[in-house]
Amino acid sequence: MNQFDPYQFLSGGNIVTLALALFIVLLVLKGVRIVPQSEKFVVERFGRLRTVLGPGINFVIPLIDIVAHKISILERQLPNAMQDAITSDNVLVKVETSVFYRITEPERTVYRIRDVDAAIATTVAGIVRSEIGKMELDEVQSNRSSLITTIKASVEEAVNDWGIEVTRAEILDVNLDEATRAAMMQQLNAERARRATVMEAEGQKRSVELAADAALYSAEQTAKARRVQADAEAYATGVVAEAIAKNGLEAAQYQVALKQVEALVSLGEGSGKQTIVVPAAALEAFGDAFKLFKGKA
Repeated sequence: MNQFDPYQFLSGGNIVTLALALFIVLLVLKGVRIVPQSEKFVVERFGRLRTVLGPGINFVIPLIDIVAHKISILERQLPNAMQDAITSDNVLVKVETSVFYRITEPERTVYRIRDVDAAIATTVAGIVRSEIGKMELDEVQSNRSSLITTIKASVEEAVNDWGIEVTRAEILDVNLDEATRAAMMQQLNAERARRATVMEAEGQKRSVELAADAALYSAEQTAKARRVQADAEAYATGVVAEAIAKNGLEAAQYQVALKQVEALVSLGEGSGKQTIVVPAAALEAFGDAFKLFKGKA
């Protein structure tokens, strides 16, 4: 029975066959490229750009096509940067910015710019200084959102040739030197005092207006009451005049006599009045009233 001899198996043509098989396996492995979802591969052929491989399984020519760059397409954040800027009203401010971006075209990024982060940071610093230089300090503080939008648009335009998309730009803080800060605080306190004075004056003005309105309302109501009273008196006078016109002088004397009797009755009802002195004219008035009353009856 023949036994397996490894030395005999590796001799001669078997070695060549084994080497050829290993070479084929190596070529297959080199020809297949599996790209992760978060990356893109830049392939070169003889030192020149051949293609860009997207996520998944890709095939290349072994030993000829070489993966020269593996680029992450995830969103990136630049380190927070602080740069000095001078506003249009000559105030020195320190602006802290943050920029987010991602690479969309790796073939442009790797062949047109060496240090992406440094290039974007420099671009952002220049644009921030330029935009803030067009604005006064109050505008920088109050229009931060519009300033961010302008900076983002300017950065996008500047880095467009690098195959980069700027996803977000933020102004985290705007710091002032101590002298400017103290001056602003003093101005703020003065503004608060001015507003308090204005509010107090407006309150006093409103109080005077309300008092005047109340006095006017009282006068109007008094005038209305007097008008009603005058109308009532005029009406009563008209009634008496109408009675006199219809019944002659006797009706007038009858009314006068009744008024005199009512006055005497009121006098008699007063407290502490035990004795009433009745003038002769009053007695005549009683008599006249009685006669008139009988005549009316």
